[in-house]
Amino acid sequence: MDRFRWTGGRGTAVTAACTTALLVGLIGTAQAVENLPPNQPLVKDLKSGEKPCATGDDIVYVSSSPRLSAVLYDPEEDNQPSESSPLSGEFEAWWTDADGTAQRRSYSTITLSSGSRQYWTMPDDLPVDTAISWHVRANDGKAVSPWSDEGDGAVCSFAIDDTNPEKPTISSPEYPTPDQEFWVDGVGVYGHFTVDSPSDDVVSYAYDFLGGPHGTATAERLGAAVTLPFLPLTSGPKYLTVRAIDRSGRSSATERYEFNVKSGRAPVARWKLDDQAGSRKAAAETGTPARAGSGATFGGPAPAGTATGTTVALDGSGHGFLTPDVPATDLRRTFAVSAWARPAGTDRTMTVASQDAEGRPGFTLGLRVNDSGPLWSFAVGGARVSGGAPETGEWAHLLGLYDAETGEAHLYVNGHEVGDAVAAAPTEAAGAFQIGRARGATGYRDRWHGDVGDVRVHDRVVVPGEVTEAAWRKPALRGHWSLSNATEGSSPEQSDGSPLRLHDGATIYRASNDSCIPEIDPDCTYVPPPLVGYGHLTLDGVNGYASAEGPVVETRDSFTIGVVVRLADNEPARPMTVLSQAGENTDVFKVRYDPPTHRWQLVMPERDEAGAPEKVVSQITGADGGEGQGHRLTVVYDDATDTIKLYADGYTNAGATTTLPDGLRSTGALQIGRGKVGDGWGEYLRGDVDEVQAYAGALRDKDVLGLGWETNPCVC
Repeated sequence: MDRFRWTGGRGTAVTAACTTALLVGLIGTAQAVENLPPNQPLVKDLKSGEKPCATGDDIVYVSSSPRLSAVLYDPEEDNQPSESSPLSGEFEAWWTDADGTAQRRSYSTITLSSGSRQYWTMPDDLPVDTAISWHVRANDGKAVSPWSDEGDGAVCSFAIDDTNPEKPTISSPEYPTPDQEFWVDGVGVYGHFTVDSPSDDVVSYAYDFLGGPHGTATAERLGAAVTLPFLPLTSGPKYLTVRAIDRSGRSSATERYEFNVKSGRAPVARWKLDDQAGSRKAAAETGTPARAGSGATFGGPAPAGTATGTTVALDGSGHGFLTPDVPATDLRRTFAVSAWARPAGTDRTMTVASQDAEGRPGFTLGLRVNDSGPLWSFAVGGARVSGGAPETGEWAHLLGLYDAETGEAHLYVNGHEVGDAVAAAPTEAAGAFQIGRARGATGYRDRWHGDVGDVRVHDRVVVPGEVTEAAWRKPALRGHWSLSNATEGSSPEQSDGSPLRLHDGATIYRASNDSCIPEIDPDCTYVPPPLVGYGHLTLDGVNGYASAEGPVVETRDSFTIGVVVRLADNEPARPMTVLSQAGENTDVFKVRYDPPTHRWQLVMPERDEAGAPEKVVSQITGADGGEGQGHRLTVVYDDATDTIKLYADGYTNAGATTTLPDGLRSTGALQIGRGKVGDGWGEYLRGDVDEVQAYAGALRDKDVLGLGWETNPCVC
C-alpha cells in the first residue's frame, strides 16, 4: 500500500474543525499502514520436489520434472490485526541446452496468505541430465522481495535422471547359492551378503530377507557396494531380495538370491554333569573331560521337566570346582555359555562358569550381590549385564552371549533376556575353562555353593528360540477331570488319579440319547448337549461344589489350571467363584466372576491372611445365561519369570497379567464352585463346569490353546 498523503483547503470553522479531527486520526493510521516489501525467501524453505535446495556438487537429482516450492512471508509489522497478508510467488528457472542455447522459464503462483507454501509444477519438456537452476521471490501486489539467491541466499539446482539403475548382483561367502553348496551352516552363524549394481549413481539398496529383517542400506559413496549382515534364526530355505535405488529415487528391477540354512551346530564343549556318584571327573559330550575337585559331588537332583538327569553339587570350598584344564573357546569371537544352576544361598557373589585370563577371568557367568540385592550376572572384559532374581534352592537356566558382530553382551535367565545388552571388549583368555570358580589376582575366588547341571559352550550365537527351548521345563499333568460321569458321589480322574468329590447341590449332567432337532421334528423336546464330551458338572449356586482330596498344584512353584465354565444367569446378582485353592487363612488364588464389571477375575492375596491386600487381573466376558459353549479359563503361574496370567478362550493380554515374585503355599484342597469368604465359604457358582485340568509347570501360550477339550493338549 502507498504511504498516505493529505492536503487541506479553505472552508468554514466547522469544516476546519472536522478536518483537523480527521487529520489527527489519519496521521495515526498512516503510520500503521505503511507497506513494507515481503521477506526474502529462505533457502531452508525451498524444495526441488521433496528434496531440499542444493547446488554445485550437491545438486539434486529427480526422476521427472519436479514441483518446486517455497514458503513465503510478509513482515509481521506490515500487518493489521486479522489481515491475511496475501502473497504470490514468482519463480524463475534457467539452464543451457546441449547446443549452448540459454533457456529461461518463469511462473507466478496464485495469491495465498503469508506463511503458505507456494508451488510451481514444472513442464514435462525439460531436458534430462542437465543442471537446471532456479530462484523465487515474493510479491504482495505493491512490492517484491529480493530473489532467494541474493545476498546470503543461494541458487537451487536439480537434474532429471530418466533411467533406472541396473539390477544388483548378490554374493555371500558364508551362504552360497544351492547350486554351489546346497545346505550351509547354519542357525546362529552370521552371513554377509554383498550387493552391487553396475550403475554408478546408486545411493542405497532396499532389501528384504525372508522372515526379516528388511530395510534400506545406504552406500558409503556414490555407486559403492554395500554388505548386509544376516543372522539366521531358523533353518530351512531362505532368500534375499534387493533393489538398487539411484540418487534420483529410481529403482532397479528386483534381484533374488536363494540359500539354504542348516540347523544350529552343536556346542564346542558340553558337560552334562550327570556322572555317577563318586566320579572324580565329568565326561564331555564334546570337548575335554573335566576333572572334579573333592568338593564336587555327582548324582544330585535335576530341574524337573527337563532332559537333565542328575547334576553336580559344589560345596563352595576351594575344592568345589570342575575344569578341563584347557580353554573351551576363543572369547575374542562370538561365544555363548549356559548352565542350569541352583544356589544354596544368595548372600555372596558366586560363579557358575568362567574362563581364565591373566590374573582375572575372561568372562564370568553367575550370581552377583550388590546394594540392591542378588542378581544373575554375565561379565565380559570390563562390561557386565545383570538381571533376574536368584532364589535360594530354586533352579534357573542361565545363558551368557557375546556377539562379536554387534560387540554386545547379553544375558538370558530362564529363556528370557534380562538387563540391557552392553558393549563389551573381550580380552584374550586362553586359560582353562572353569565350573564353579573364577580366576583372581592371587588365586580362584567367588566359588559356587549349590548345584550345577548341563554346562554348554557354543562358538556361535544361540538365537532366542533356542534359548527358550533350552530353558523350557515341560509341565507335568497332575489331574484331568472330564466330569462326564460320577460314581458314589465322585467323578473320576482320567488317569486313575484321585477323583473329584461332588457335594450337595452338585450333579453330573449327561447327554440324552433321545435328543432331537425341533426344526426337523416339531413334536420333540430339545435337550441341550453338555459343554464338552458326554457330560458336565452342574452347580446350584446354593451349596453345590466339588473338591479334590488336597492341593492339586504346588502354588509356590509354576503351575497351570484350566476349566470350562458357563454361568446359568444372564445377569448374576453376586460374585461367583469357579476355582480356588486355599492356604492356612485365605485362598492362595481364586477365579471368580464379578457381575458389575462383567469380568472373570484372578484374585491373589499378597499374604496368607484374611483381608490381606489382593492383586487382581481380569478378562472381560459376558454372562452366558445358561446357553452357548461357555468360556475356557486358564491360570498360568510362571515362577521363572515371576508372572501370573489369566487366559480366556486361549488368549491373554496385558490387563490379565501381573507380577508375582513369590507364590504362597497352599495347604487346602482344590475347590470347584466356591471360595473363601471371611471365615467361611461362599460365592457358590450357579452354572456348569467341565474339563478341569491341572499341571505342575507353566504351559506356553500355544499349549494353553489346547486346554478345555476332552484330550490333553500337546505339551511337547
